[in-house]
Parts: sequence; structure tokens; C-alpha cells
Amino acid sequence: MALSDHERKLLAEMEAALEQEDPRLLSTLTGKARTRQGSRALLGLSILLVGILVLISALVAKTTAVGVIAFLISLAGVVLIISNISIKSGPARVKKPGWGSNLEQRWDRRNNEN
Repeated sequence: MALSDHERKLLAEMEAALEQEDPRLLSTLTGKARTRQGSRALLGLSILLVGILVLISALVAKTTAVGVIAFLISLAGVVLIISNISIKSGPARVKKPGWGSNLEQRWDRRNNEN
């Protein structure tokens, strides 16, 4: 059964609203691939895990130089994860990286209410 023009228009509007409200849900439902940021965050997680494994190995082997290198590898993984995590904020749903985005949202909401 084919949709009428009015029904297609309503469906397109609902999809656009859903995309703005919850893009993750839309990407899950449509089966879109991961974003570039998500892939980089997963890469950072894998680098972090490798660094931790090397760090544990260095502790067991009592090798300080390898332990320092492993710490730097882990640190690089954490930096990669943090730099590629973004949080939605504001009524325009603009993605902003950083840890303080949630606090900024709350602060802006309080200021806008007064």
C-alpha cells in the first residue's frame, strides 16, 4: 500500500524531528555506520588497553623504561578518547566537545529562565 503525499510529508517531518532530538537512535534504526569521532574514540580505547597491558607486563618484569613507555601509550589513548567524545548542548543541539558541556547547559538554562 503506497503512502499519499501528505503521509510522506508527515513521515519526512517526523524523521527530521527524530534526527534533531536523538541522532543516535536514528542511526541505530537506520543502520548507519559509526561516525568518525566514534571510530577514533574506539581506537583510543584500544590504545589505552594495549598501554595498560604493556604497563602490567613492565611491572611484572620490573622494567622501568618499558613502564614509562607504556604509561605514555596509555596517556595517548586517554587523550584520543577525550578529544573525540562530544556532548549535545543547547536548544540547537550543537555538539560540543569537553567535560564541562553538561554544566554549561545547566548554567545557560538557569540564566535563560531568569
